[in-house]
Amino acid sequence: MCSRQPEVLWAQRSEKVYLTISLPDAKDVSLKCEPDGVFNFSAVGVNGDSFSVALQLFGSISPERCKTNIGLRNILCSIQKEQKGWWPRLLKAPEKPAPYLKVDWNKWCDEDDEEYSDSEDGGVAYSGEDDESSDDGGMLYLPDLEKARGN
Repeated sequence: MCSRQPEVLWAQRSEKVYLTISLPDAKDVSLKCEPDGVFNFSAVGVNGDSFSVALQLFGSISPERCKTNIGLRNILCSIQKEQKGWWPRLLKAPEKPAPYLKVDWNKWCDEDDEEYSDSEDGGVAYSGEDDESSDDGGMLYLPDLEKARGN
């Protein structure tokens, strides 16, 4: 059986790369980051289909400082760059990236706008190897909509 590629959205800051893998109700999620910039992902989708992505990122990364959050609709990855600086592209290869790789305009920040971004990780709680587990099941918390409406 051949595996498929899920949609992968990406954005960066000088110190991190953010990957959002769109795969609702993913099971058996496996993520691996290598110091030389290799990123591997595999999971099983809701219909039992296998999904996988292998990326050779533009630069070296710090695997021990990479964090993930597995949500109901997607998998969020915060990948720490080994050296601070803006990459000219996500992948090492200069060719046009695969069609499943797209810019995450919701997280995108221009190099000169980085100092003005609201928060380091956009308010998303990630889990890493050194983090204690919680009982929230990887859920992302949204503001109370009733309060936002003024009810």
